[in-house]
Amino acid sequence: QAANMTGSEVDYVYFENSSSNPYLIRRIEELNKTASGNVEAKVVCFYRRRDISNTLIMLADKHAKEIEEESETTVEADLTDKQKHQLKHRELFLSRQYESLPATHIRLRHCTPAWVTERDSDTFFYSLVYDPSLKTLLADKGEIRVGPRYQADIPEMLLEGESDEREQSKLEVKVWDPNSPLTDRQIDQFLVVARAVGTFARALDCSSSVRQPSLHMSAAAASRDITLFHAMDTLYRHSYDLSSAISVLVPLGGPVLCRDEMEEWSASEASLFEEALEKYGKDFNDIRQDFLPWKSLTSIIEYYYMWKTTDRYVQQKRLKAAEAESKLKQVYIPTYSKPNPNQISTSNGKPGAVNGAVGTTFQPQNPLLGRACESCYATQSHQWYSWGPPNMQCRLCAICWLYWKKYGGLKMPTQSEEEKLSPSPTTEDPRVRSHVSRQAMQGMPVRNTGSPKSAVKTRQAFFLHTTYFTKFARQVCKNTLRLRQAARRPFVAINYAAIRAECKMLLNS
Repeated sequence: QAANMTGSEVDYVYFENSSSNPYLIRRIEELNKTASGNVEAKVVCFYRRRDISNTLIMLADKHAKEIEEESETTVEADLTDKQKHQLKHRELFLSRQYESLPATHIRLRHCTPAWVTERDSDTFFYSLVYDPSLKTLLADKGEIRVGPRYQADIPEMLLEGESDEREQSKLEVKVWDPNSPLTDRQIDQFLVVARAVGTFARALDCSSSVRQPSLHMSAAAASRDITLFHAMDTLYRHSYDLSSAISVLVPLGGPVLCRDEMEEWSASEASLFEEALEKYGKDFNDIRQDFLPWKSLTSIIEYYYMWKTTDRYVQQKRLKAAEAESKLKQVYIPTYSKPNPNQISTSNGKPGAVNGAVGTTFQPQNPLLGRACESCYATQSHQWYSWGPPNMQCRLCAICWLYWKKYGGLKMPTQSEEEKLSPSPTTEDPRVRSHVSRQAMQGMPVRNTGSPKSAVKTRQAFFLHTTYFTKFARQVCKNTLRLRQAARRPFVAINYAAIRAECKMLLNS
């Protein structure tokens, strides 16, 4: 069927970059039309377990156990080995990496990954962020922190007449008394005086006159929350005595100047922040590390929320909205009907029942073509696909092929994975066991058909034959050859010409 790709309807899709490899899982950020008329999708990359190293997989498993311990749930305890195996195929790793892919490579829709606590048996899930350049895994900073490590324990409600025995000074600091002797009008008048003092202080301050060149801008800066908070705190500290509080606003050294982060930051620092926000979003740790290392994290966060109240933020929001309106919102993706190169065709052109064999009318000359499906061990399918290295000659049925393309694994665990699940090895011969582990390390499929001969593919043996001349040279040219010293320096070449000349001279004599 044809698909209409819009940003509001479809965010997560499968991309195909290889006919034999699994689909890529990507999230579409925007659709762009190139100069040649083709449509490209700017996407966010998701990675599977098979895409990261074994060391990082161990860290991911450790993190999953910690999440289960915190939530006091055991998801995998009630699952069979097959279900545990298939559950790992649905685990993804989010990344901050963007790439552009042709829209014609989109194959399937709606593969939306869920947060790890919202997963079910049929969806992808993720909890960690993978950095492909640094090869690291980090916890997603956008997660909702729920649990005993983040939430406080709420004490029981006090009964009527029961006294609170907690020490209040350790719990909170009182900064305002609603039962003050001043009226609301008197408090408002004092706040006006505090703003006026703040405006006058900016007129006297040289750095403020550079940043706030006009009177209107200075008055607006003096009306910000930092000035009002200072004024209210001053009233409380002086027991709401107006004369005493006003005298504190203008001490002997001159009027008090209160400045927040919006005034402390320079124009170049503000430009750097906007550039960093465009690149990293609200990842304030990365913003501080790469763009503003001389600023504290508290200062950056405080500046961000103040920046959102400015006209600059409104202008950028309108500009982004206008850009979004001009961008491509919909693209027509026709049904992909080209045959897959991995399809196994028969001599008569009809799909086979057993890897291309239909009943008894067609007998394959190669006995490996009659093998069952490597994933589900089925012997009949309307279509078969070659899978794995060509020398292994493995096959998948149509259902398992689609599972492989979607999830990047086989339905049933291979022999190497079964060895990881069971504490005792299934193979008694240590040579066979080591060879199977080498296959697992190299990512090659290991057949699990019950036959030890089919489970192991031996390597081609070789024999090193030493000539008589070489044996003779080892004996008569010991001083020139110096085998003990040569063995200690295996990467230094041996002077064969000198040894050959000495041998010829000894043979002639």
